[in-house]
Formats: sequence, C-alpha cells, structure tokens
Amino acid sequence: MNILSVFPNILNSLSGFDPGFLSLVNLWITILIIVVLTCFIVSEITRNYSQVDKLWSLLPPAYAWVTVGSFHTARTVIMAVLVTLWGLRLTYNFHRKGGYNIIPWKGEEDYRWSILRKSSALKGRLRFGAFNLLFISLYQNVVILLFTTPILMAALHPESPLGATDILAAALMITFLITETVADNQQYRFQTMKRSASGGEHEYRDSLNKGFLTEGLWKYLRHPNFASEQAIWISFYFFGVAASGKWINFTLLGPVLLVLLFIGSSIMTENISSSKYPEYSTYQKEVPKFIPRIFRRK
Repeated sequence: MNILSVFPNILNSLSGFDPGFLSLVNLWITILIIVVLTCFIVSEITRNYSQVDKLWSLLPPAYAWVTVGSFHTARTVIMAVLVTLWGLRLTYNFHRKGGYNIIPWKGEEDYRWSILRKSSALKGRLRFGAFNLLFISLYQNVVILLFTTPILMAALHPESPLGATDILAAALMITFLITETVADNQQYRFQTMKRSASGGEHEYRDSLNKGFLTEGLWKYLRHPNFASEQAIWISFYFFGVAASGKWINFTLLGPVLLVLLFIGSSIMTENISSSKYPEYSTYQKEVPKFIPRIFRRK
C-alpha cells in the first residue's frame, strides 16, 4: 500500500523527488501510522499510558536504519550509528527504572500521566482518551519522527560529501550523550539512595535532606538530562545542514517541537516538585533550567 496516495497534497509536493526517496518516505509514514494506532489501542485497553515512552528510544534507530537500507552513504551510516548509541543508552536507563516488562505493555507508567488523569480538564475516560489519541499517541510520535528527519535530508542529498559541519555535529552529539549519561546516572544514584532511606554519610547528603537533587550537574542546571537530550537532537539537525547546504530547512521543525515539548514537560515536573519540597522555589531562582550561566551569581 502506498500511504502517500492517501495524502494527495503531500504526494504532489514530493512528485519531483527520486522514486527511491518517495518509497522511503512512504515507509516512514507507514511505521508512524502503525505505531500511533498500536500505542493508542494498547494504552486504552491496559490503562498504562507509557506505551510511547517504551518506544521513544527505539523508533529513531528504526527510522535511521531503514534509511541506511535505502540510501547507504557514509553520512547516513554515521548518523544511524550515533542514533543507535543514543537509543541504547536511553533504553538502558528506561529499563533500570522499571519501564520495561517481560509482558510488553506492562512496566512502570510515567507518574505524570496519573496526575493528568485526575485533573479536572482531563477527568473521565472520554476526555482522557481524546488526549491520549491526539497528544500521547499521535503528537509525541510525530515529534519523534520529525526530530529524526535530518537523516531523510541526508538521503535526499546522497552525493553531498562529508565536511566540517558533519564532524562538528558528531562531536556535539557525543559530548551531549556523555553529559546526559552522567546526569542520568547521578539522578539514578540519588533516587536509589532516597528510596533506601538509610543513615550514614551519603554522596548526596544535602540533596537527600532537601528531597530533590541539587548536586553534581544539577548544581548548574535544574534539568541537565533534559538539556542534553534537546542538545543531542539540535546537533543532529546539523547533519541535514551539511547534506543540504541550507542552514534553515524543513527538518528544523523536529528539534523546535522537541524543545517545546520539554518546556511543557519541565513546567509540569517543577510544579509537582514545588508542591512537594519547600526549598524547590529557591532552587528555581538560583539555578537555570536548561542553559547554564557562564558567570554564576554568588
């Protein structure tokens, strides 16, 4: 089935492209539709709304490698390898927090979905079901597809040679993969210590007293893991810049929407933290959210 035939306007706009590229786009959209419907149906049946969360780290490598299968170039392979490293790291972090289960649709649900289900605006099966379809299952999957599209840009320009911009993009991605790994490890150790509630000296004694992490990378940013995640995909965008020769191109929509998603997510997370921990409002005033200060205030 040619999915693009269902969307004649899209088909007309792509009519001038290589048939192999059109076939690849058709495959991407097919994957998207299957995943959206699967996530929605499974989450509605099981009432576990973290189905997209389970696939977040798996879909970009899938999109990347099917692209390599159609357009095998040095750039697409490098991009796919980097996306796979990102996916392996995030999958492991999600696994150790209990996100996966031997039964695929089970596993820990993100606590924020439970809070949203109880909100007056979304209370009720019908209203939350609509939210699940339009935001959780559809919008988030569209964002995942869009921030991976720089590899489509690389496929669209297979003749474009590797250059300095590619090296910069790869170096930045690796750097932010490292900082995100450090941040997640610090948070995991802190949460483990917090749950154990044991006495004695601790690596994060001050944070444990406050109830939230303020040490390590959290000393410089309130969300160093979120900041690194956004930076990874902004860096990935520059591969598309290198391939196309255009600093502004259609793949920019992906990282922009991802940043907006993290802004909204962090606002909700911080509202919850502020309601639980009296000192969190002071922490918000003293430490920036995503971008570190070059000169820290005393």
